[in-house]
Amino acid sequence: MSQQIKSEQIKSRVTMNKLFKGLFIFATSIAMLFLAALIYRILSQGLGYLSIDFLKNFPAPYIEEAGLFAGIMGSIFMMGITAPVSIIIGVSTALYLEEYASQNKFTRFIQVNVQNLAGVPSIVFGLLGLTFFVYIMGFGYTLIAGGLTMSLLVLPVIIVAAQEAIRSVPNEIREASIGMGATKWQTIWRIVLPASIPGIITGSILALSRAIGETAPLIIVGAATAIYSIPDSFLSKYTVMPIQIYSWTSRPQEEWQFVAAAGIIVLLIILLFMNAIAVWIRNKFQKRY
Repeated sequence: MSQQIKSEQIKSRVTMNKLFKGLFIFATSIAMLFLAALIYRILSQGLGYLSIDFLKNFPAPYIEEAGLFAGIMGSIFMMGITAPVSIIIGVSTALYLEEYASQNKFTRFIQVNVQNLAGVPSIVFGLLGLTFFVYIMGFGYTLIAGGLTMSLLVLPVIIVAAQEAIRSVPNEIREASIGMGATKWQTIWRIVLPASIPGIITGSILALSRAIGETAPLIIVGAATAIYSIPDSFLSKYTVMPIQIYSWTSRPQEEWQFVAAAGIIVLLIILLFMNAIAVWIRNKFQKRY
C-alpha cells in the first residue's frame, strides 16, 4: 500500500514538473517573440537611415541632415560625471557598511533603505535632482546637474553590487592578512578591494548602462531636446541620446520615426557593448576564490 502511495506521489510530482516546465517555456517564448518583433521593427525602420553622416551630424530640421552627434557626446560627457561620482561614493559606502559599521539595527536600517532606493522610479530621482542640484545648489539646467542626478539614480545599485562583491571575499583571507601583521586598512586596500573589484566593476557597468538609457530624470533637470554644440564645461547646456530620440518620436511626420529608430540602434549597440563587458568580467573572475 505504501509503495503504491509513493508511486502516485512520484507521478504527481513528475506531472507538476512537466506542467511548470511547459509554463516557463511558454512565458519565455512570449517574451522572445515580442523581443524579436521589437528588434525587427527597429532594424527594418532604422537601418536605412544609419550612416556615418548620421553619427557625425548635429540635430537639424530636415530629415536628411539630422544626426545624433550631440546626443552621443552629451551622453559621454554625462557618464564622465556620473561614473566617478557614483562609483567612488558607492564603493566607499559599501566598504563602510561591510568592513567598519557595527551590525546593529541602525546599520540594518540603512541597508534596507539602500536596497529599497534601488527600486524607486527614476522620475523621483529627477525631482530630487531638480530640487537639490538645479534650485538649491544653483547649477541650473546644466550638464553637472544632469550628471549628479544620474549619479543619485545608480548609486543604490552600485552600493548593493559592491556590498555583495566585498561580502564574497572569504573571511579566512582577511584573517590571514591581519595575522601577518597588516592593519585593517592595509587588508582592505591590498586584499579585499583587489579580490572584489571584478564584482564591483560588473555591477557598476550594469548600473551605468541603465543610466545611459534613462530619459525621465533628464527631462526634469533640463536636458535640451535639440542642441547644436557639444558641452565645453560642466555648466554647459547638453542633450543625450535618449532625449534626442524622444524628440524625434514626438514629431508628426512618419519619416522622423525612422530617424528615431536609427538612434535606437546606436543606443542599443552601446548598451549591448557595455553589458558584454560586464558579462566578460564576471565570467573571467567569478571563480577567483
